[in-house]
Amino acid sequence: MVVTDTETQKNTTEDSAIKELADEDFGIEDLAAEALATEQLHGFAELLFFAYRDFTGDPDAILADFGFGRAHHRVLHFVNRNSGLRVADLLDILNITKQSLSRVLKQLIDQGYITQKAGAADRRERLLYPTESGKALAQRLAAPQMVRLRAALQAAGPEGETAVRRFLESMINAEDRPKVSAITNIEARNALRKDKGKPS
Repeated sequence: MVVTDTETQKNTTEDSAIKELADEDFGIEDLAAEALATEQLHGFAELLFFAYRDFTGDPDAILADFGFGRAHHRVLHFVNRNSGLRVADLLDILNITKQSLSRVLKQLIDQGYITQKAGAADRRERLLYPTESGKALAQRLAAPQMVRLRAALQAAGPEGETAVRRFLESMINAEDRPKVSAITNIEARNALRKDKGKPS
């Protein structure tokens, strides 16, 4: 059987058309996959919104009884968890201006939830401590959040805690992760407490 130049050209044209069509289909599939991935990411963003809404909503009702807001909650939480915290370190943790912190801190000090002392080594340093009333309020605010977190981690299954921690840490800016880890890591916190307890 003799294949003419015309037939060869026709076959080549058909192959090219099939390849072009395949490339177009592949592009469509890519776009569809990308659109699906984007939609899933939007879904995760919305889940984060609703989770944060309910996580903060529990203590919001308690704060309202005291005339406080979430800024007061954040300050009280970190001072209660880090007794003797420097004002400079609290500013760094919360990533807010000194002016914003001063207003909230003054209210908490004036109403007897936090006390402020000068540093032993550097009298210019201001160290923050929770009062007994401050500790009680911090625990009351945390209680419903601990219930919600415990239930969520149990629902996530045996490997859930590790996966959730990895996910949340990855959401934090890379340059801030070591600092955050030092605050949230249980072993690091225990080591820091032991160091503070040692005589200088």
